[in-house]
Amino acid sequence: MRKKRTTATLYFIGIIPPKESYDGACQLKHYFKEHFNSKASLNSPPHITLHMPFQWKEEKEADLIEKLQQFSVGAKAFDLQLSNFGAFPPRVIFIHVVQNDTLCELHKSLHKFAKRELNLFNANYKDLPFHPHITLAFRDLKKPMFAKAWEEFQSKEFQADFKVDQFALMKHNGKEWEVYKTFNLEMMV
Repeated sequence: MRKKRTTATLYFIGIIPPKESYDGACQLKHYFKEHFNSKASLNSPPHITLHMPFQWKEEKEADLIEKLQQFSVGAKAFDLQLSNFGAFPPRVIFIHVVQNDTLCELHKSLHKFAKRELNLFNANYKDLPFHPHITLAFRDLKKPMFAKAWEEFQSKEFQADFKVDQFALMKHNGKEWEVYKTFNLEMMV
């Protein structure tokens, strides 16, 4: 008797900005592709990462969704501000997320929940501080192009304010990341 083969799929959890900010970030990603030959960020929707990519058995996807639904109950919606640009030299340029205690608490709570309830451990990232941002260019941005791009973007302005009222589970389809399921956050009355 043959054992059924299980397949692990890549997922990650993030915040997808609302349409206006989303569209603005998409335009900037395309600008980086056209002007600086960096297209890797186009493989995912504009987002703020809450939990780095992890593998999960696709046949247990319903369990993952149910657990994330449980997590979202009681998590509060909050206001968020994007302001200008930042960089992680020598390859990454991003839209800066203004320091937000509620966002940091959501991130921290989600990581604790993921370890306890989902048995997820991203050892490679455990020592890195949480630095929320929306990536515009990264791994395929060559160092000379980074210098040109950062010279242009370091003093450019970008401003957006929005209510974060949900987070998303992203799933890799073999070519790119797609929003697979969203989870609502509780609105304050």
